[in-house]
Amino acid sequence: MPRPDAQELQQRRELAFLVLAGLFLGTMGMLNILGLTRFLQLGQIGSWPVVVAVGALPYPVTFLCTDLISEIWGERRANQLVWVGLLLNGWIVLVLWLGGVLPGLPGAPDEAFFSVQRLAFGAVVASMAAYMAAQFTDVRLFHFWKRRTAGRALWLRNNGSTLVSQLVDTSAVVLISHYGAHVLPVRPELPVLPQLGSYIASGYLFKALAALLDTLPFYLLTGWLRRWLHVPGAGAELVGEQLPLR
Repeated sequence: MPRPDAQELQQRRELAFLVLAGLFLGTMGMLNILGLTRFLQLGQIGSWPVVVAVGALPYPVTFLCTDLISEIWGERRANQLVWVGLLLNGWIVLVLWLGGVLPGLPGAPDEAFFSVQRLAFGAVVASMAAYMAAQFTDVRLFHFWKRRTAGRALWLRNNGSTLVSQLVDTSAVVLISHYGAHVLPVRPELPVLPQLGSYIASGYLFKALAALLDTLPFYLLTGWLRRWLHVPGAGAELVGEQLPLR
């Protein structure tokens, strides 16, 4: 592909980062609002139903985004994005809180808002704790494997980091949602721990399969971004602002 001039190349790099960051942050905002508003049964393994909260559906995309940013822009930029995502979570909480304390229009129905607010508060509180643990785990493990393999074995750092961080995330979300916010639909007449274990197993199974399925898109997008952004060599990163434009 023809080499662009320095200004066009810089515009490409800014655009690519903005698209990935926007997809990451937009997905984070969406899943925190949708969160626990509905639970989906995606199948059944024997007598065990595979149940996933609707907010978990887009979540694997966030790990694909941070892995791509880690691969092309480096650990520092990926960590910056994780911190911005935490601020986004706080902004969502603030808006939901303001929407509840400010006076509403007399006679206007507001049951839907308060139902979403109650579930979203529980989801966001759990999500913020799980998010920090999982995303930083993902970024750190990604670069750990990158250093250990000297920039080779792209599949290992993609899957190795995501599979571990997804387990951290799923376990934290389920446990905090139940014990901290009491918003999970558990049946009080049955033992609690097996039900929580079922939620963790279902959520992790879905996220693990999604992580494995994103290996091919990760390879394709990494290769295309390296060519389009002119990042030379496997494992090379846009350290700081630029690589030399040669």
